[in-house]
Amino acid sequence: MGGNGAGRRERRLDPAAGPVQRFAAELRALRESVGRPTYRTMADKVPFSVTALSQAAAGRQLPTLAVTLAYVDVCGGDPAEWERRWRTASAEAAALAAAAEETRPPYRGLTRYEPDDAALFFGRDRLVDRLESLTRGHRFTAVFGPSGSGKSSLLRAGLIPRLRTPAPDAGADAPAAPAAVRILTPGAAPMTTHAGRLDPVPDTDADTWLLVDQFEELYTLCADPAERNAFIDRLLTATAADSRLRVVVAVRADFLGRCAEHPGLTAALQDATLLAGPMSREELREAVVRPAAAASLVVERALTARLVDEVVDAPGGLPLMSHALLETWRHRTGRALTVTGYEAAGGLRGAVVRTAEEVYGELTAPQADLARRILLRLVAPGDGTPDTRRPAEHAELDLGDADGTRAVLDRLVAARLLTLDDGTVELAHEALITAWPRLRGWIDAERDRLRVHRALSEAARTWQALGRENAALYAGSRLAAAREAFGRDLGHDHASGGPAPGELTPPEREFLAASIHRRRRAVWLRRGLSAVLALLVVVASGTAVVALRARAAAQSERDDAVFGRITAEADRLRETNAALSARLDVAALGMRTTPELRTALTTDAGRVLSTRLPGHDDIGSAVAFAPDGRTLVSGGHDGTVRLWDTAGSGRRLGKPLRIAGGPVGAVAYSPDGTVLVAAGHDGGIRLWDTRDRGRPRPLGEPLVSHAGKSVTSVAFAPDGRTLATVGDDGTLRLWDLGDPARPAPVGAPARADARSVRDVAFSPDGRTLATAGHTGTVRLWRPDGADGPAPLGEPRHAHGAAVWSVAFSPDGDTLATAGYDDTVRLWEVRGTGDLRALGEPLTAHTAAVWSVEFSPDGHTLASAAQDDTVILWNVADPAYPHRIGEPLTGHTEGLWDLAYGPDGRTLATTGADHSVRLWHLPDGVLTDFTNPLTSVAYDPRGRLLAAASTDDALVRLWDVRRPGPPRPLPRPLAGHEAPVLTTVFAPGGRTVASGDEDGTLRLWDVSDPARPVPAATVPDAHPGGVLAVAFSPDGRTLATGGVDERVRLWDVRDPDHVRPVGTPLTGHTDWVGAVAFSPDGHTLATGSQDKTARLWDVGDRDRPRPVGEPITAHGDWVNAVAFAPEGHVLATGGRDRTVRLWDVTDPGRARPLGGELTGHRGGVTSVAYSPDGRTLATGGEDHAVRLWNVADPARADAFGTALTGHLDTVTSVAFAPDGDTLASVGNDLTARIWTLDTDRALSRVCTRTGGDLTPARWSELLPHLPYRPTC
Repeated sequence: MGGNGAGRRERRLDPAAGPVQRFAAELRALRESVGRPTYRTMADKVPFSVTALSQAAAGRQLPTLAVTLAYVDVCGGDPAEWERRWRTASAEAAALAAAAEETRPPYRGLTRYEPDDAALFFGRDRLVDRLESLTRGHRFTAVFGPSGSGKSSLLRAGLIPRLRTPAPDAGADAPAAPAAVRILTPGAAPMTTHAGRLDPVPDTDADTWLLVDQFEELYTLCADPAERNAFIDRLLTATAADSRLRVVVAVRADFLGRCAEHPGLTAALQDATLLAGPMSREELREAVVRPAAAASLVVERALTARLVDEVVDAPGGLPLMSHALLETWRHRTGRALTVTGYEAAGGLRGAVVRTAEEVYGELTAPQADLARRILLRLVAPGDGTPDTRRPAEHAELDLGDADGTRAVLDRLVAARLLTLDDGTVELAHEALITAWPRLRGWIDAERDRLRVHRALSEAARTWQALGRENAALYAGSRLAAAREAFGRDLGHDHASGGPAPGELTPPEREFLAASIHRRRRAVWLRRGLSAVLALLVVVASGTAVVALRARAAAQSERDDAVFGRITAEADRLRETNAALSARLDVAALGMRTTPELRTALTTDAGRVLSTRLPGHDDIGSAVAFAPDGRTLVSGGHDGTVRLWDTAGSGRRLGKPLRIAGGPVGAVAYSPDGTVLVAAGHDGGIRLWDTRDRGRPRPLGEPLVSHAGKSVTSVAFAPDGRTLATVGDDGTLRLWDLGDPARPAPVGAPARADARSVRDVAFSPDGRTLATAGHTGTVRLWRPDGADGPAPLGEPRHAHGAAVWSVAFSPDGDTLATAGYDDTVRLWEVRGTGDLRALGEPLTAHTAAVWSVEFSPDGHTLASAAQDDTVILWNVADPAYPHRIGEPLTGHTEGLWDLAYGPDGRTLATTGADHSVRLWHLPDGVLTDFTNPLTSVAYDPRGRLLAAASTDDALVRLWDVRRPGPPRPLPRPLAGHEAPVLTTVFAPGGRTVASGDEDGTLRLWDVSDPARPVPAATVPDAHPGGVLAVAFSPDGRTLATGGVDERVRLWDVRDPDHVRPVGTPLTGHTDWVGAVAFSPDGHTLATGSQDKTARLWDVGDRDRPRPVGEPITAHGDWVNAVAFAPEGHVLATGGRDRTVRLWDVTDPGRARPLGGELTGHRGGVTSVAYSPDGRTLATGGEDHAVRLWNVADPARADAFGTALTGHLDTVTSVAFAPDGDTLASVGNDLTARIWTLDTDRALSRVCTRTGGDLTPARWSELLPHLPYRPTC
């Protein structure tokens, strides 16, 4: 059985570490004093969740007073005494936080100033004024300046705060606040990376500001002129008279000539260019003195004068000054920055060198070499221009020593020589290139090689993107140059014969090796040509055969090219259009079956996929499901309301309905599904009778309301008799629909917002309404006021910008809001009308969020945004929401609205790309958890699935006999009083064993899975925690491993009376986290954090004994062990990111089989064999599940690509008995069931994506390739 890599004890507390940990320790002691009740027992007695109570004593942050008093109440403490303790701890924590703020450096060093640093950004006020004035008067502005002139800080800490916060004395004519402010750097593929961020926010008169920093990357990193020009062209759309986009670019001055290559850019720069020149003496004095003053520090006058003198005429001196001041601050005397401290830091130019050399000097020799290679990868050698920094993704720094790389990066980042941002690493500033002689020397020595390497890296990426097409491989002079520069990386340096130094990443090595192999094959073919021709002359009768073979070879090459094109296009679309990518995978599978395609389809089948409906002729603005789920309605800016059959591919029902006044703003069904309402932009509201869904019948005459302004949202009360509407006139209105043909207003309109109300929602009981306001407020209302809606409480300022959507949870206790500030927020709804914020804002979206809705069971929240994505959130505990899976992609422009189907497994969305999409949630993703999952297991007959989780101390069971979603059984295995770390079924499937963090072992009778019965309980089976359990094949013995470094055997023939067998097995020197029996039951394997695996002879279970020497090949914890079904091979998985196979035919002489299996980018936490023994599955800290072909253990290899979907460590994997299904669980609060049968995966993909691609869509995606049916 696989081990449990994530099931670890709750972290120890150090009461001396501060008030928060001290307070948590006191809470734990109180709980211990009353017998340590489980958190679930406690939660049943108070209005707080298991998570809230367990986190109160976790020591990470101080709990709220309300949670504290609830915790104390359950444990019988004195509320007054504990309130006093809480207030003392709170005051101490606040004082520590204030002290920590005081010790924040007032200087940024080599790193740029960010918007949050505006209070420390001095000396550039006049330049910021000029920039703001220029940008207000022009829609395209450029800032030019030499490297080190502070352009990045000018944009971020200068301009952005001005845009977001108007001057206090700004009058009525002040410019409107931006709809959004976006900042980006182009990178190597600007259109691919940033296409979704280049358009203005729709449906608003406010401008979207796009700030492009390091614009020169278009010339230093982007190698494709077509992509470069397309990106510039998109930016230049800002210059159009009706544009709602404003663009500001920051460019290094020596790239002015390159900018002039683009005629449109040249024209745009004529009147709107700002030069960021050197700072004056007065400005430099401000930059030195005022940040210190803001931190209540002083700078010696002599130091100020010296710095100004040294920097005023020094090109690129600003970042050096900032770093020297940072180091001087670290050498300060009391509250003074002195000349003595400045000199101790190394002075203007010496401070950077000293910092860099100190870090470099503290590295080991291997780490120093890694640092050299990493730093060189972060430099783009200039071609007639100075060298520049070059961002690199983390994957590009995979140079064969992951732990060493991580250690080096940590040191360089801590010293502020490197920065980490959005998954990339880069030099903190280009000044480091010129200021650090060692780095300068490395660059000069490797300049030619660096140029070859940059080209090689780009070529390797292109080769991968094209499905490894032969045509993309190197040949000729490019191959010769690359081979000369990096031959040693392939282990055959022709010059020195020395060992490969590992300069290339694995993809780069594969590309170069494939290029060399192709070259050798071509040489071999040419050498054999003469012989072949001679043979053809002699054997003329064979010409027909040769011709047939040539035609077959040509056809094979054409098929290879077609296959490569399809798979490359599928890969390109994988992150932006999952459904289309999956359909192309299906098309490729029709040509050939490869491991890569099989695993891709398995991942596809586990993703949320969509069917695209034709939609509207303009923006799609609203969607809603009928209560029976069979019909979907959508509204669009083309003025139509359309009905769709949600079965199959989503056919259109009847003719489009229309409302007077143009664009449709909102749609809704009555709760009984017989009435449809739609509202328009001219205040018009229209109702239809939809009992015949193919022929809706108008009800009465259209209503005109909201002063003729747009109606933005409509909502039915749960009883269907009342309709609420809101609009751009800022009012909330109610309508009596007792007779839907004659709606009547209820009372007077209520003023709900000073400008516009964007959304309205009824609570499930109909007693409360919520409205979302353009001014950032949310209000609650009673719909039964004496004269229309009556406000409940005061308006709540919910977001930093307009609130676009509100939604009640099905139980009415939680309200979700979505805002123009790119966030989603959750609120506890109180009976008084107050809203209490739950947790932190959800910030995964990168643009305004326009719609939120809860699933019918209330456990999931969906949010749709202008970043073209939908994100699903686990809100089972709304105080601790977690993202579920990757964002849903497929729309090509911003989303406007979403709706859940009543089955909870279907979503509908619509947006600015005119389309409507039906999203189908996969059956095999289980998300109803509030805490990380630690262990998963199937019963031997494949009827049941079990999963264990932390904090709630439960083992949950599902019935998995039928196709479709697993059916949760009503009674989980409850009885543990601490997080459950491991669980397993007995061979007969009638018993489950589980172990917890308190060291308790429990057995359960699951003969009737719907009514499980507790069997034996063994407290202190392993003091400190039971980490692993495994049954012997005959079911008579249970093995356990634990924190106490021991392995124990238990007689479980009578599950109600478990007794220990023999003496504990000792030999490990750290926690034992994995145990597994061999199929014959005579050998036990164990894995430990002492970096070893051990084998034990348990044939005589009363006298177990160790056999052979410990297995010591892993360089870190051994987290998992598993025997192959035939019993002669053992698999081990370690925190060193490797899987290893061992021949244990003779357990006393275990020997390695083949090489280590690598591919995980984090520790391996779990291993499991398929029932036929031909496949091994592993889970890892890299969030991935991987499959390995182990049919021949001596030649084991990766099978296809990783199965992706988890967002955190995969803690456990298990095969179903049929071998066609694999289960995995993780710290991301999800369990996933993977379909390994390719035919079933293909069927699920086709069913959930609408079937075949049309010939037109095929031609659009793959021009010049013959059409192939996909499903």
